[in-house]
Amino acid sequence: MAVPSFLDQALFTELAEKAAANPRGRQHHNFHQMDEPCHRMAIGLQPSTYIPPHRHLGGDKAETLLVLKGRLGVLVFDEAGQVVAKRVLECGGDTLGIDLPTGVYHGLVALEADSVIFECKAGPYRPVGEGEHAHWAPREGEPGVAEYQAWMREQFD
Repeated sequence: MAVPSFLDQALFTELAEKAAANPRGRQHHNFHQMDEPCHRMAIGLQPSTYIPPHRHLGGDKAETLLVLKGRLGVLVFDEAGQVVAKRVLECGGDTLGIDLPTGVYHGLVALEADSVIFECKAGPYRPVGEGEHAHWAPREGEPGVAEYQAWMREQFD
């Protein structure tokens, strides 16, 4: 039998520490089994993490993000890479999260160390695939990431 999981400060501290130690600057904690139809996770994010603009295709791949701790910037893009919306997501702030319909390009910037978000979307997990990466932005590990990430962060200065 599965047992309840709590989203508490101990979990947030653990995620922040693991994200700080992770070269990618982030750490996932899954509340779901990989074969479940609804994926729920807490993600610790450090300012060093690069989450490139992407979208999720498929009729059931809407995504909800809620900030549980810290501050993030979310950028929403059109097909050509122009910013059509941006917002600071902040625990205790005016905007706590975003619900993204399928097919919407978006990217995140951690604006505060030790930030934690809750993400929910349909399973099963699959990596970002063909047509889901933003053609105007570098992918993780490609040349130009530092400059593009700096540009993303500047949108919230």
